[in-house]
Amino acid sequence: MGRLFLTTPIYYVNDVPHIGHAYTTVTADAVARWHRLAGESVFFLTGTDEHGVKVARAAEAAGRSSQDHADATAARFQEAWKLLDISYDDFIRTTEPRHQLTVQAFLQKAYDNGHIELDTYEGLYCVACEAYYVESDLDDGLRCPIHGTPVERLVEENYFFRLSRFQDRLLEWYEAHPDFVSPPSKRNEALGIIRQGLDDVSLSRTSTTWGVTVPWDEKHVFYVWFDALINYATAIGYSSDPDRFGAWWPTTHHIIGKDILRFHCVYWPAMCMAVGLDPPPHISVHGFLLVGGEKMSKTRLNQIAPADLVNDFGVDGFRYHFLRDVPFGPDGDFSYEGMISRYNSDLANNLGNLLSRVATVVARKCGGVGPRARPDSPLAAVAAQAVATADAAWRRVAPSEALDATWSILRETNAALEAAEPWRAEPGPEVDGVLGDALEVLRLVAVLAYPAIPGACEELWRRIGLSGSPGDERLPAAAEWGGYPGGLEVVPGDPLFPRKTA
Repeated sequence: MGRLFLTTPIYYVNDVPHIGHAYTTVTADAVARWHRLAGESVFFLTGTDEHGVKVARAAEAAGRSSQDHADATAARFQEAWKLLDISYDDFIRTTEPRHQLTVQAFLQKAYDNGHIELDTYEGLYCVACEAYYVESDLDDGLRCPIHGTPVERLVEENYFFRLSRFQDRLLEWYEAHPDFVSPPSKRNEALGIIRQGLDDVSLSRTSTTWGVTVPWDEKHVFYVWFDALINYATAIGYSSDPDRFGAWWPTTHHIIGKDILRFHCVYWPAMCMAVGLDPPPHISVHGFLLVGGEKMSKTRLNQIAPADLVNDFGVDGFRYHFLRDVPFGPDGDFSYEGMISRYNSDLANNLGNLLSRVATVVARKCGGVGPRARPDSPLAAVAAQAVATADAAWRRVAPSEALDATWSILRETNAALEAAEPWRAEPGPEVDGVLGDALEVLRLVAVLAYPAIPGACEELWRRIGLSGSPGDERLPAAAEWGGYPGGLEVVPGDPLFPRKTA
């Protein structure tokens, strides 16, 4: 049985969850669910990043301690992920003792190996990014290119990670592992950063106490990014359970946004090399989720909370839109009107109407009992192709392509029903065959779409008379044509996805 250690970034607690956070997390959740359907052992990790200057300042502005602020905001993320039906196996917080011990053990090893040294640093620092910039990377030489806020000039005596020593090793790793970072555009971006030359990176701070203490020099705390990246090692037992770590680490797959590409695709693999680990096998990087052409941020006041959209479209309507309408990789632009259009076309019309139509005709022509599909149905070949396409797409983190393939079966089935018009025909073998084919397609779609819209698929499963849950099925057997047994009660009901108006 295969294994997969799948991670989201851990989200910063200076702010509350918005749809950009949700896009990454729903994508990872759907990928995790697909691999579970395939019978693989999955460990799905998410969590919160709770140290650093930005968090301390946000707490001070809110009039509470840094820990109280972190507790309150971490709870908001947990509430959001519960709302969106995120099936994580572990929610890690960087203020937990298990993580602090791992950070100290990990970076102590890098220090002992000679890759961390004391030095003085002066540079331009963005508090929002918790990162230093060179002047040429800034807008007008003054403002952070991500947040648009002015940077600060800091001078500190810090410990430095000697990143510059790893330039050649990183290039060799990328050459030997062409799928390390995907899609190719993001791989090329990471390679461009490495090839232009790597500077050593400040690893510690003395200007704040809100962080993990440096074990060999307690006047310092670790810079938040080094602390945060190590969460992936903490969760699978780097310093506490070597056997568990050894089993999961070679299966690691990080899903991140492009704003943290440098940290994950340059710093993190070098940090792993510094302690004698191979880098994680795969990192998938998506673009920004834009609103009105701009990245979401507090300063631009354009953030949208997931709950606002769930109230209008339901959990599965929310999940489906961001998985289907925002291709993984390039930037995507959110619009409410686009969300309504996709919801009505795919969910209300293609899926919801097919279920309602089939249930109604089965009640009228078959006494409410669903017939079996025809073994030689022309839809069998359509389904087989869609399953193969969807599997390949989910595995390379292309949810929009996987769902388009799944919906191709629905489109063909609706067309077949329109051509056959079983509602006009007399009951008999021909009608039974057409309706049996449609019920088999609904069964297949309940399995294939389960990673994206689990709640709706469970209801669909129930209405066509099946017991248990589509999430309990296992591929590839569950995707073979002919799995609907027939002889089951098909239950009419309210529309699965009621149509929306602007």
